[in-house]
Amino acid sequence: MNPFHDYLSQQLLKHLQKRRVVTWYDPDAGFQPYIDTLMASAVYDGDIPQVTIQALSTYLIQFDGSFFQVRILAEPLVSVDDPAPMLIYVPGASRDLTGSVLMELERAGEYFEWKLKSMARFCLRQTMTDGVIDDLLAPEHVTYTDVVHFLEQGNTGETASMLKVIFGTSKDAVSLLVSWLADDSQDGVIGEKDAIPELIKLIETRLGLAIEEDTALSDARRKTLQYVLVNEFRSDLSGDPPESINMISKLPSKDHLDRIRLVAETLREGYAEAYVTLANQVELGLALSGASLSADDLRGIDTFQFEEKLLIDHCADAISSRDYDRAMDIVEGRSRSFWVEQDVVRQAQWEACRLMAELGRQISAVRPELEKMKSDPDAWAQAYTAPDGWHQIDLTHRILEAWVAKMDEEPEAEQALGVVRKEYETLLQQMTVGFAKALKQAGWTLASLRHQTHIYPDVVKASGSKQVAYFFVDAMRYEMGVELARQFQDGQDLTLQPAVAALPTITPVGMAALLPGASASFSVDVNKGKLTICIEDVQMPNIQTRLKFLKAKVPDVAEMPIGKLLQTSQGRLKKTVEKASLVVVRSQEIDFLGESNDDWLARQVMDTTIGNIARAVRKLAGLGIEQFVITADHGHLFSSRKEEDMRMDPPGGDTASIHRRCWMGRGGQTPSGTVRVMGTELGYNTDLDVIFPTGTAVFSTQGGLSYHHGGISLQEMLVPVISLRFPASVEETSSLEIALEDCPHTLTNRTFGVKVAVASDLFQQEPVILRLILLSGGEQVGQTGMAIDADFDRTTGCVAVKPGTTASIGLMLIRDDCETVQIVVQDPKTDAVLAQSADIPINLGI
Repeated sequence: MNPFHDYLSQQLLKHLQKRRVVTWYDPDAGFQPYIDTLMASAVYDGDIPQVTIQALSTYLIQFDGSFFQVRILAEPLVSVDDPAPMLIYVPGASRDLTGSVLMELERAGEYFEWKLKSMARFCLRQTMTDGVIDDLLAPEHVTYTDVVHFLEQGNTGETASMLKVIFGTSKDAVSLLVSWLADDSQDGVIGEKDAIPELIKLIETRLGLAIEEDTALSDARRKTLQYVLVNEFRSDLSGDPPESINMISKLPSKDHLDRIRLVAETLREGYAEAYVTLANQVELGLALSGASLSADDLRGIDTFQFEEKLLIDHCADAISSRDYDRAMDIVEGRSRSFWVEQDVVRQAQWEACRLMAELGRQISAVRPELEKMKSDPDAWAQAYTAPDGWHQIDLTHRILEAWVAKMDEEPEAEQALGVVRKEYETLLQQMTVGFAKALKQAGWTLASLRHQTHIYPDVVKASGSKQVAYFFVDAMRYEMGVELARQFQDGQDLTLQPAVAALPTITPVGMAALLPGASASFSVDVNKGKLTICIEDVQMPNIQTRLKFLKAKVPDVAEMPIGKLLQTSQGRLKKTVEKASLVVVRSQEIDFLGESNDDWLARQVMDTTIGNIARAVRKLAGLGIEQFVITADHGHLFSSRKEEDMRMDPPGGDTASIHRRCWMGRGGQTPSGTVRVMGTELGYNTDLDVIFPTGTAVFSTQGGLSYHHGGISLQEMLVPVISLRFPASVEETSSLEIALEDCPHTLTNRTFGVKVAVASDLFQQEPVILRLILLSGGEQVGQTGMAIDADFDRTTGCVAVKPGTTASIGLMLIRDDCETVQIVVQDPKTDAVLAQSADIPINLGI
């Protein structure tokens, strides 16, 4: 109950004890909440409820439009010698002084008509002075609930406030002002209850802004917002403020500064959507986006949106001037600002800048190392494949280019992107020329690394497993293998080693080198005018002959493309592989996309191959296959350079095979910038010569100028060999409740946000590791790109979310050829689905 309820009950008790029957007229129905409270615990004796008033059981009859009905109900109760206490409540009507239907009941007992404000005044006097009470009861529309709130404030020692009644008695002055600034829905009530003077006074005393009392609430809100936001912005500047804000009054004291900062921060934290609209209105009204300001003048507060755009331009300028450390400082300090967190598109722009700065820093660190390298190709290979080696540059470059290709808007830091692309191309040329020179001097051998032809006997067969899954991934270069291996950290006996691809680094050669028997007998030659690979005198010019040879060597082999594996049910897949000692899975997506001449699409989709390989491995592990070996036929170069001066004339002569990065044949010229190698020098029983560009140039032949392979660069020659086991017993999936929230109804942008909520659990305190991906037709078509309120590991694509929290996740659709997509939350250790959305239609044309 509440003090006002208790006070009214005490007064009623006196009347009921004295006269037994009490008729209460309430013309304004202002006391109806009191009656409703009594009725909440009523018991019934027939049709008439009995309520308790100060421990006195009392019949309660309410008038509902018919005085005769009241009389019919009451007469049996009063027609006894000792009638029970009875209260007749008549809301919304006054007593008829001459012909009241209830006249006999009124005379037998007692009747009265209480005024809400009068009864409130008597009760309020217990804790307040008459002056305060006069102010509180002055508005015309004071309700029972208002009085209850006044009394609550008085009992806690607070100054009674109509504003607190309107906005909630628990609100302090700052929270109350924030609620009013963010939402104008209470303006009518404020005016109706004459609370405008109190609001104006509160603004002046707490914030230091004087506003005339006759100011319309909409104008008062606009002035207050300008005052709060401009002064927060002004206090955070290290230089001169824009001319347009000089007309906004300054703060009287530091205490007022602390309060306006608290108001602005609370607005951003509690009313983010409203703050965006309100702050943009102030920014536009004061023409702040066109102000002449230096980003160096901005410190740590994110008052206006134009500040974020000014800062990203500043970051881009730092990258363009090759000051990558300064650029990274800006990214790390400001890319998680309020404005960035509200818009996944802005997050994507900042992530692009971060990747540019990171790539620039890596290039700057490696360039001096290149200058110190000597003519030892094994040292070059070691420098490239070391855990923190040069391959990290290729990884960052690939991630950057894929990110840019997937963005819904062009990168704002376009000039900066051009700078780091140029830096990468220059470094790639230096790296390729230096390695080619060292490789030539060493007689085309890398003594410290396993040759590709030895992967089957040394890794696959040497595992000793009765059943092995052997993955042939076309064109997966070493850095992609590093990224893939990071998705298997829960696997046992996980190893990642580089191997040397057979030359030239083209698919027919590399795929044949992975077959059984290649370690003992492997050669490249020409048959009927076509390049062919020979193992044990068996000629294999194409995939059909290679598969036929494989099945002859391993009769119980099961082989399939990765797309078929992912789309086949577990039951059917089990029947296919359960009796096979060797399960060969082929992936051609990387090379197929690279050769398509659609660089934009290739950049977008290549990343899905890594995720799909990981999913395929876990799918086979779920069928009981324990041993896995994943490798590639060759790597590739994939740059952004497309100048025609990259092309060089082919050697001519008797050409057996020509690709952009290699020529095989007899005779012809050796163009400048190339090196000729006899086939016998490569260990082949052939009279063919091979000519390679020593830099990143390509021969003038079919194909584009960005993606290519066949040559002798580190990126083309060094392939990953991943070996791991998954034990038969799979770790149990977390039982925590995971929920997806705010999923879009239709995808109209490639980049979009969702929320993932992890339920709290007393027994789970550590962050929960999750992987969010997009699936369509059983294949991965998108992945996580960003996360807020969660730790995001870019190398594994996983997010760590604390139990009891909700994280905002930025997802990126990679493929445009899907009609629908599903958002899936996985346990990264088991691929178990923890939460998923319904199918979401895709309409990128909107």
